[in-house]
Amino acid sequence: MKHILITGASSGIGAAVAKRLAKPDSRLSLGARRVERLDDLVDGAFCHQLDVTDEQSVQEFIEQAVDANGPVDVLVNNAGLARGLERVAEADGVAWREMVETNIFGVLYMTNRVLPSMIERGQGHVVMLGSIAGHETYEGGSVYCATKRGLISITEAIRIETRGTGIRVTSVDPGMVETEFSLVRFKGDTERSEAVYQGTRPLSGEDIADCIEFALSRPDHVCIDNMLVMPTDQVRTRHVHRSE
Repeated sequence: MKHILITGASSGIGAAVAKRLAKPDSRLSLGARRVERLDDLVDGAFCHQLDVTDEQSVQEFIEQAVDANGPVDVLVNNAGLARGLERVAEADGVAWREMVETNIFGVLYMTNRVLPSMIERGQGHVVMLGSIAGHETYEGGSVYCATKRGLISITEAIRIETRGTGIRVTSVDPGMVETEFSLVRFKGDTERSEAVYQGTRPLSGEDIADCIEFALSRPDHVCIDNMLVMPTDQVRTRHVHRSE
């Protein structure tokens, strides 16, 4: 029985991963700010409110998850967001802080509290949800891209720091995925959000869940370091084929 802990599990990729990994040989702990969305997601899962930017919330969630399901075997650091498309010269800094606190500090807080137990037991798998934005930047995405590029460095450092311990670290970096991502980025502007995916076929949360399941299913001596996953219609962040 593996204890799998997933952050940001209330929608999108996180919810898809939870459903995909809900199997007889796994115990799930699901955390999200919108905890009310978790209740009917997976039967028998431990569900609890989680704000990854709040150290006390992280500590409380992990303690209760471990009490319910035992030591964490798999941590899926899924919680993250983009906010707006502000240019550096025009920004007020509020969105910057939210993205850095969620995408960087949130991952660090969660991993810092789960990793020691994994090292002590000589087993564990940490999965990071990165982005094509960590590999290339675009206009209006300076800080979001910086957080995802920073995540690459954090992931690589953890691999080096845990070598010889039996810990595996995988980063799954998607291109365009149709979830609530754009709706969050544009603060609920449905028309603007839907335009992002218009005329093209993006990835789905289920596609990324499939990639994560594959990485987790490899033998213990095999680590999938990084998976860069793109829709067939997308070549780079701003190079997307769209039908007329």
